[in-house]
Amino acid sequence: MIVITGATGQLGRGVVERLLARLPADRIGISVRDPLKAQDLVDLGVRVRQGEFDDPASLAYAFEGASQVLIVSGPADARPHRTAIEAATAAGAERVLYTSHMGANPASPFVPMPSHAETEQDLAASGVAFTALRNGFYATTAVHFVRQALQSGTLVAPEDGPVSWTAHADLAEVAAVALAEEGRLDGITPPLTGPESLDLADAAAIAADLTGREITRVTVPDEEWVAGMVSHGAPEQQARFLLGMFEASRKGEFAEVGPALGELLGRQPTTLRELLAATLTN
Repeated sequence: MIVITGATGQLGRGVVERLLARLPADRIGISVRDPLKAQDLVDLGVRVRQGEFDDPASLAYAFEGASQVLIVSGPADARPHRTAIEAATAAGAERVLYTSHMGANPASPFVPMPSHAETEQDLAASGVAFTALRNGFYATTAVHFVRQALQSGTLVAPEDGPVSWTAHADLAEVAAVALAEEGRLDGITPPLTGPESLDLADAAAIAADLTGREITRVTVPDEEWVAGMVSHGAPEQQARFLLGMFEASRKGEFAEVGPALGELLGRQPTTLRELLAATLTN
């Protein structure tokens, strides 16, 4: 049985849906915080069990009988992921997969990146076959910034850098391929990225072209932006967490564009323009 964590989230749900197109439902299990949110998958024949990263006993139950476990990354902390890896191997899984990140780097200023790097080390030390899917930066982040900018006419943020924005659906497809075709992807994958590297000014220009509405990209100093976030009710810790994303992007940590995702999909990955066209013009 293949067990997937976080299967009510956008990526995990996408993986399950694509696996169902390849495998019988009774070969798929999911581990979720709230099984009631997955009742439709129960109806399809998927095994649904409650499991949480901070509750090893629940993971032992959720992972029972698993030959493979896909750990969809959650908190920006390697410890819960380590717990899940240990639970998967204890349950007898012969292979553990993890949704890592193209920017996995112990020295990154963006907090999730050192966590991903640490989890990759834990996978390598687990004693079983593993795959770390080095996913590109989710394009939904750029879509979020653009949506806000369309309301005000300005996209206000710290200085950023180019990012190879990547669609959840494309990454879900590749994760399903990795699970269904054992041996297709082993170890740490190359970066699984979108087809072009764009900064937020580029994203704003695309959105303006699609909607016919003017958007001005306004760059503000880091501390001014943090203060502005706090003044609008965001906790300072959250604001500084997000600031790390901008710091890392302007260092080029998310800029690489690699061919691996397109090769696995058998087509060009979805562009940011295509995603914005689908979400902004409907």
